[in-house]
Amino acid sequence: MPATIPPDKINLKLILVTGKTHEFLFLPDTSAEDVTQHVFNNWPLEWEDEAVGNSSKLRLIYQGRFLQNESTLSSIKLLPGTTTVMHLVARENISEPSSQGKVKGKTEEGGCCTIL
Repeated sequence: MPATIPPDKINLKLILVTGKTHEFLFLPDTSAEDVTQHVFNNWPLEWEDEAVGNSSKLRLIYQGRFLQNESTLSSIKLLPGTTTVMHLVARENISEPSSQGKVKGKTEEGGCCTIL
């Protein structure tokens, strides 16, 4: 990435579960959905083995929390001219928690959910 970050942009250093990283520049009003779409459209060559089928499978994690698609970089208080580290994961590898914080998933019969 550039030696200096433009004062109106946020430098996102994204980390995959494999540990590979890449940096991208964004405006503060960029949404999480737009970030994942941009990353998908500009997938780094060094991430070729981790490619996904479409951008909707990508999720950003910041400070241990998944970002909602509509969240903007400025809404999570990221400052222009700085670098922020986030994790980028594929949704197909994520279990979604229930409202009680327990992981839920379908049973093999498909008619009910199992609470772990």
